[in-house]
Amino acid sequence: MSARMPHPTGAVPLGPRFGSIVGVVALLAIVLTSCGQQVRQAAQDVVEKEDQGSFFTVPRPLPAGNPGTIIRSERLYGAPNGSRAWRVLYRSTDLRGRPIAVSGVVVAPTGPAPRGGRPVVAWAHPTTGAKGRCAPSRGLDPFLLMEGLHELLASGYVVAATDYSGMGADGPASYLIGSTEGRNVLDAARAATALKDVHAGRDLLLWGHSQGGQAALFAAQLAPAYAPEFDLHGVAVAAPAAQLADLLDLDIGDVSGVTIGAYAFDAFQRVYAEDHPGLELTSVLTPAGAAAVPTMAPLCLLSQNKELHAIANPLIGRFLAANPAKLQPWATFLAENTPGGAPIRVPILVVQGNSDRLVKPATTRALVARLCAQGETVQARFYDHTTHATIAYRALPLVLTWLDARLADKPAKSTCPA
Repeated sequence: MSARMPHPTGAVPLGPRFGSIVGVVALLAIVLTSCGQQVRQAAQDVVEKEDQGSFFTVPRPLPAGNPGTIIRSERLYGAPNGSRAWRVLYRSTDLRGRPIAVSGVVVAPTGPAPRGGRPVVAWAHPTTGAKGRCAPSRGLDPFLLMEGLHELLASGYVVAATDYSGMGADGPASYLIGSTEGRNVLDAARAATALKDVHAGRDLLLWGHSQGGQAALFAAQLAPAYAPEFDLHGVAVAAPAAQLADLLDLDIGDVSGVTIGAYAFDAFQRVYAEDHPGLELTSVLTPAGAAAVPTMAPLCLLSQNKELHAIANPLIGRFLAANPAKLQPWATFLAENTPGGAPIRVPILVVQGNSDRLVKPATTRALVARLCAQGETVQARFYDHTTHATIAYRALPLVLTWLDARLADKPAKSTCPA
């Protein structure tokens, strides 16, 4: 057998490990003939994890192209049955409009596509961390966090899932930086349309959870000017991290709040120091809090909880030196990254768990009230006995029905006061 296989589009040659990986693949092929989909996916995920190689290396300078242009792509062979998937590296822009490279995943149904192409759901993931190796597309199972993936594929949707800038591929920080995240979400949808075997069309829907809820809302308000080629039908969000000042105020008294705060303040300092020379974390955090941020920020939320908790627990009640909502320029940063600063011209679905201890129901009620007051069409539903981790799955039947109705251009229900 040859020591080489066709390279992913634009990828560098595979390393010397590849010979042993081929042997693993051959062994797995024998085993998998009698195994089901889950075993097949798991084995293929292991092989792909081992052979990521230099896929995430950003070429310098960036190849020419518009936002959404694919720099590099490769097939993922652990996709759900009845679908095909690609890991992609694509051009996007940051909040200042500068070109960057962002990674992500595109998943599409197999079979004939409808005339005009398949509709796209741009999925915005919840917090997994804030640095490169915490990106969903770098995980053992890059499909794990795509809530509703199987149902969306069965309904004929293409799912385009960004990692966000600075995750997966090197790039500027993006954690809770709404304008960067929103662009990354829209450009993932553009990347889906650029993959010829996907047959993605111009009908677009947005769906996000937690951090991804903020990202999806920003994508919705940016879309008319930033991605006018899409026909955006609606945006659905679960427990969105959308009222940033309130979110930090309510959450900073527990370990999760300190962790989220560390990710956020690290990103804000890195992104905004360019416009605010001398901006230091010690202006808003205690000396202990500021000292802890560089250690916490690279840790991944889902796989390094023990390490995060060990650092964050002693900082509960000792993290903030001042209220960032009342201290400039931090108050401006929080306001700029709270969605709703520009019109969202499509229907909005907001779902929230009443037992959520991270994104408190009160902050989501405040978001809904503000969007309603601005004249948006909002349908909101709050679920009892539902937590931050379970809300997207609990609300999935409503979300799927709502997305289908938006694609069909049916009148959208509003729960806003008349």
